[in-house]
Amino acid sequence: MTEAPRTIRVDASDNVAIVVNSGGLPAGTVLSDGLVLREPVPQAHKVALEDLAEGAPIRRYGQVIGTALRSIAKGSWINETMVRLPTAPDFADLPLATARPATQPPLEGYSFEGFRNPDGSAGTKNLLGISTSVQCVAGVVDHAVKRIKDELLPRFPNVDDVIALNHAYGCGVAINAPNAVVPIRTLQNLALNPNLGGAVMIVALGCEKLQPERLLPAAGAAASFDDSGIVRLQDDAHQGFGDMVGAIMTMAEKRLVQLDKRRRVTCPASDLVVGLQCGGSDAFSGLTANPAVGYAADLLVRAGATVMFSEVTEVRDAIHLLTPRAADVEVARALIREMDWYDRYLAAGDADRSANPSPGNKTGGLSNVVEKALGSIVKSGTSPIVEVLSPGQRATRKGLIYAATPASDFICGTLQLASGMNIEVFTTGRGTPYGLAMAPVVKVATRTALARQWHDLMDVDAGRIATGTATIEDVGWELFKLIIEVASGRKKTWADHWGIHNALTLFNPAPVT
Repeated sequence: MTEAPRTIRVDASDNVAIVVNSGGLPAGTVLSDGLVLREPVPQAHKVALEDLAEGAPIRRYGQVIGTALRSIAKGSWINETMVRLPTAPDFADLPLATARPATQPPLEGYSFEGFRNPDGSAGTKNLLGISTSVQCVAGVVDHAVKRIKDELLPRFPNVDDVIALNHAYGCGVAINAPNAVVPIRTLQNLALNPNLGGAVMIVALGCEKLQPERLLPAAGAAASFDDSGIVRLQDDAHQGFGDMVGAIMTMAEKRLVQLDKRRRVTCPASDLVVGLQCGGSDAFSGLTANPAVGYAADLLVRAGATVMFSEVTEVRDAIHLLTPRAADVEVARALIREMDWYDRYLAAGDADRSANPSPGNKTGGLSNVVEKALGSIVKSGTSPIVEVLSPGQRATRKGLIYAATPASDFICGTLQLASGMNIEVFTTGRGTPYGLAMAPVVKVATRTALARQWHDLMDVDAGRIATGTATIEDVGWELFKLIIEVASGRKKTWADHWGIHNALTLFNPAPVT
């Protein structure tokens, strides 16, 4: 049976619609409103619903995503080569906390089984993390981690895993430059992630610029963090490689004894710190997966949880829709502060926001970063934004938070972990095997075709929203309940099932010497 042609128009003012049908639609297809396609239109791409003159605004999501570079006839395919990027919103004209959403009724009675920490936070995993102060020691640490997993970990069944917090920072850098605060505080706060249980140990070389003492959290943050938790490979006590590895394993065993005493206990849903991210996005991202995530985000906020969304370049062009939602003027100005900082950062590198989206995003129907941003911010739901974090800062509030990060999947995930994330939700339209060792990553497919093709990598199929077999609310509730199951250890994400874990990637805007 031939599938009926199906398109989605988000807002009544939109003059484009998105093709839903897998494989796209051929020329001559008659849509339900009588519109005839003049040419083939691929799945997820835009079709013009009216004649557009050169310079005419192109509207999607009820917003202008660009102007026509040439005249476009009704029924034509609109791709990225036909759309001029509009000017970004001016910071001087933004409304500040003018439309703070009404507080929604609390969602009570939801909890998860997590690992309670001395500082009051809760982990969704019980991990031994071995942090490094410099890339030079990564090979030794990797060797030690393998031996710890093989020789020690089987004796400690309540510890989920041992992970190395390797990175490419620590030496050959301008360690005291103002922007060096970003990678340094990121490393400090990664050690405080609730899934590490306050038992992180540090392996240093000894001669690096980033001396390991600078990675120790502020006094009182965790009692187990002190100089006794540092192994320096250049210490005279280590006579060769075997001694180095032995010292790491001896310290790891002490930490494993500590972590093995932890047990899952019932924790309120308010102890969840959920990071939201997208990667390999397509034009369905803002129609299916991200709206469902946004619905789940509202449920989480109502349950008292912390929810953070990020990715500056995928927020910048929609900032005018977010500053009104700020809880107060101070929060709204903090949003502008982060957008402005990143504008200047890109300009210093002789780049601009047009560098986003990627070729795959364009193949998936996204014409430019404006269209991408409008679909990206839908992940944030409708709650008021209560806090804004600079890159690598820890969250201090419950509710919806904007945690400023680059749009890079790996850097964003690393920074969200530093901000305290204990579980992440990641939407994708093109597909990515992305995962994190430190926190579970729930993957949400924007298209049913992707969910079927990658059936053992995608955790949720949000494509059902586009085909009409499920609503945004249906998938939002499904995702909310899945987050609780995964956080409780009752269900594994596919990424954790296969052990697919990307490397930590620090954001270093400071000079490299």
